[in-house]
Amino acid sequence: MKKISKLLFSLIALSLMVLPITVSALTNAEVGLEGTNSISGLKLSNREPIAVATELINAALMFLGLIAVVIFLVGGFKWMTAMGSDDNIKKAKELMSAGVVGLIIILASWGIAKFVLSKLISTI
Repeated sequence: MKKISKLLFSLIALSLMVLPITVSALTNAEVGLEGTNSISGLKLSNREPIAVATELINAALMFLGLIAVVIFLVGGFKWMTAMGSDDNIKKAKELMSAGVVGLIIILASWGIAKFVLSKLISTI
């Protein structure tokens, strides 16, 4: 029963994290049935591929950043509820350090992606 409740909580949390990305993607598409670029009822706007790639990269990094923050918060919660147990405190510290390392990697990849995309835009 405990595994099922953990799985259900994880699925609900994941769906709540993905919801803003889905809503953002749907609001960027115009609904229409005619047009040369309609795909299954959605008429996509004529935007540059670099702009679309930028939005996708930002959405993916936002999602990963949210996961890293949640990992950090779970580590903090485990530390607060460890009740002095050295093993639980060690696991909590490992989770928190993993969250911080994840955030550093995500911020570095965002900076690299922004640099590369800005250079691509300037060359076009």
